Amino acid sequence: MRNYFLKRMILILPTILGITFIVFILSHLAPGGPLEREIAKLRGYGSAEGAQAKRISTEEIDLLKKKLHLDKPLPVAYLYWLSEVAQLDLGESRLHSRPVDELIFEKIPVSLTFGLSGFLISYLICIPLGITKAIRSGESFDNSTSIIILIAYSIPVFALSMLLLFVFASGEVFSWFPLGHEISDEYEGLGFFEKIVDRLDHMFLPVICYVASSFAVLTLLMKNSLLDQISKEYVRTAMSKGLSFKDAIYKHAFRNSLIPIATGFGSNLSLILAGSLIIELVFSIDGIGLLSFQAVTERDTDLMMGLLLIQSLLSLVGNILSDLCYVLIDPRINFDA
Repeated sequence: MRNYFLKRMILILPTILGITFIVFILSHLAPGGPLEREIAKLRGYGSAEGAQAKRISTEEIDLLKKKLHLDKPLPVAYLYWLSEVAQLDLGESRLHSRPVDELIFEKIPVSLTFGLSGFLISYLICIPLGITKAIRSGESFDNSTSIIILIAYSIPVFALSMLLLFVFASGEVFSWFPLGHEISDEYEGLGFFEKIVDRLDHMFLPVICYVASSFAVLTLLMKNSLLDQISKEYVRTAMSKGLSFKDAIYKHAFRNSLIPIATGFGSNLSLILAGSLIIELVFSIDGIGLLSFQAVTERDTDLMMGLLLIQSLLSLVGNILSDLCYVLIDPRINFDA
């Protein structure tokens, strides 16, 4: 088992190299790449003087290519970028005129706050609800909650976000919560407890959307997984030895039914830290998701590559942690077999 996880850890490096190499090449080959953006910036496009664009000499373009390492083949330019990353230098964001690593580590706590809250609440609600639905399968409780789950699953996250904002924050119906952002403008002048209340006010609606995005899948996965375990021979054997139905579930079936739940742990980890693009856009949350959107739409190559590196690493580590969860839940699992 140790060898399996060691191999998975070793494979992280070539996988990261493959992902970043492909995206680096494509981002430079696509129209409007880094060189074209820098040339447009020098010519004054998008500025007040854009109508009278400056002429750029061949020498200036050559200097620009040298600065971006584009006077060499793209694979060599990628190696230059990689050498800078090895020195913990992710470059500078053209859009924000700040170091990429500084921007990323500034936004991570914001996305972490919302993502972790949604993650914990999702599991705290969905696992007990899934267990109850499995125990009371076919009863009125199971049927009525299935309708609610189906409705929650049917509503896209962006539509739910807009609906919650309109009903509870716009003032058209209610104005119980702020329209967006993670804190109020007057946050710094508030007292300690007022700051806590302010943050909770701003978190409430976005966290509902985080929970809703995984609510249906997690609940039904828990229910169906537990029902599958209940039907197995070892549960009937435990009951024949005198255990009650609920004791047989909680002492034997429950642990095994958690294995499918662990499957989504990796993707949930990357979502916790990388942020949800749609939710952050709708609620104007200045986190990693919104930063990623800006990097892609503005073709900010250094920022885009830095975010890709961090998010790919999180996803790969998350997948390894998912496998580790399998082993912790059921030690009989052997990946080396």
